[in-house]
Formats: sequence, structure tokens, C-alpha cells
Amino acid sequence: MTDKNSITPLDTTMYMDDVELAKRLLENADANDGKLSHSDMVFSLRNLLKMKYYPVAVKYFFDEAELEEFKEKVEYKVSLHPITFCAYVAASRQRGDVLLGTQDKMGCTNAKYVMKWKELDDGEIKSHLKYTKDWDQAERFVKTKKRLAQGPLAFATAPLHKAPFTPDLIHGMCDVLQSYHLANDWCATFDTHPFQAVMTMNSSICHGCVQCHVTQKFNITQMCSSSYTAGKTEQGEINWIMPYTQMEPTIHWMLERILRDGGVSFPRTGETYPGFDICKLCPFLTFTKPKKSK
Repeated sequence: MTDKNSITPLDTTMYMDDVELAKRLLENADANDGKLSHSDMVFSLRNLLKMKYYPVAVKYFFDEAELEEFKEKVEYKVSLHPITFCAYVAASRQRGDVLLGTQDKMGCTNAKYVMKWKELDDGEIKSHLKYTKDWDQAERFVKTKKRLAQGPLAFATAPLHKAPFTPDLIHGMCDVLQSYHLANDWCATFDTHPFQAVMTMNSSICHGCVQCHVTQKFNITQMCSSSYTAGKTEQGEINWIMPYTQMEPTIHWMLERILRDGGVSFPRTGETYPGFDICKLCPFLTFTKPKKSK
């Protein structure tokens, strides 16, 4: 039988106080050479920005020794069948899987092209014809996509808090207003404005990750057209893709801002919920403390 006196109670009241929670998380950072841990960052996004899904760490392996060390030391899964890159990301996002993807288990030609596992061919151009006016335009558009400098030996995806590797980038999904909060905090953190979003046809996640890795720029972009039919989108979310090195400073500033303002929300400054769905200026939706009778 468990000794009740030996149990340390979980302070759930503290977790419900956003300012106190932000303070404690920043204290964690101070005790960790000034940086939030992976779990601290995930916890902050899920409990303060109210994000539903795990942010996914993505790594491209170019070094044989590093890949072999991963295979030897990490408990991971592989796909039984060739699937899309975004399906790997979805499994890590929704199920918490640590996955290893290889060229023979990549079933998406768009992903193969941007990852330099295949060269440009007629099939790749043809897959973009429905988006464009003609063949020449489709070819030109495909050629504007970023590509890895060389094809990787493999890639790995994992929820950030479980990532057994140093990620190259982080992919996440959220609603549009949550992405606005994240972009604002990124802009403030890195003193960059305006925020420039990039959309490409037919490759939002696979190209979005490659583009982030190549350019080292944070991006927010729409899903591609197959997102619902392929089971990659749950409720019309949007993608955000951030270089790993930029993730901790952005979340760190978000926590500092919560201490300063009293809450994470931009629509209603200092309040706790980022998507407060009540008209900001409506005089009928105003609450105040009752006057005490004399």
C-alpha cells in the first residue's frame, strides 16, 4: 500500500495560474543555463497558447556514423509501406511516435524532389498542372522550390519533448490566431518585421521543412490541397515551421511577456485565452465587481 505521507501532491492550482506557471517555467530555464527544456517548451505551447498537438522535431541525417548511432541507441519505428512525409509528421504529432524515414519508404514524389531523392521529371511537372496555366508555368514553379543540398541518408521525426536527437527544425500545427501569437513573439524576439510567409504549391509540409532548413527562417503556411483527403488536417489548421535554434528564445520571450502583461492573449491584452471569442469593444460584454451596499 502506498504511504500517503510519502506522496508529493501535484500543485494543480499553480498550473491553472498562467502568470505563476510562466514564472516557474522561467525559473526552470534559469536553473538550466538560462534555457527552457524541450518539455518546458511543449508544456508552454500546450497550456498557455492552448495548442492541441505536439510540436514535431525533424532531423535530416547526412552522417553515416550519426545515423548508425541513432539506430543502435534509440527505440524507434519504421513504416511498413511507402507513405508521405507529412504522414510521418502526423504520426509523431498525434501519437507521439519516434520515426525513422528512408528513401525506400517515401511514397511522395513531391517530398522526394525537395529532399533531393529524385530529380525533376515530367511526372513532377505533371503533378502541378492543375495549379497552373500550362506546362511551362508548372515547370518554372516547381523549379522555384528549395531543395536540400544533397539527399539525406534518412530523416527522423519525433514529438519535441521525446526527441532523442538535436532537431534541425520544429513543425507544428495550430489555428490561425495561435500562429499569429507565435509570429508576433518571434518578430519581437528577433527584432524582425514584417513577418514574411511563404506558400508553395503541392508541398506545404515537406517543402516547408526543407525551406526552413535551407533558409533558417521561420514560416507559417497553409496546408496543401490534399490535407483533408490524406488525413493530415483535423480542423483546418495552419502549419508553422521554425528552425530549432529559434524555438527556445521565442518561447522564452512569450513567458516573459506573460509576466509583464498578466496573460498570453493579444486580442484582449493580459487575459489568459489567446482566442477569446467575444467582441473586443462591445459595451454589453463588460464585467465589473458589484458595488458594496452601505
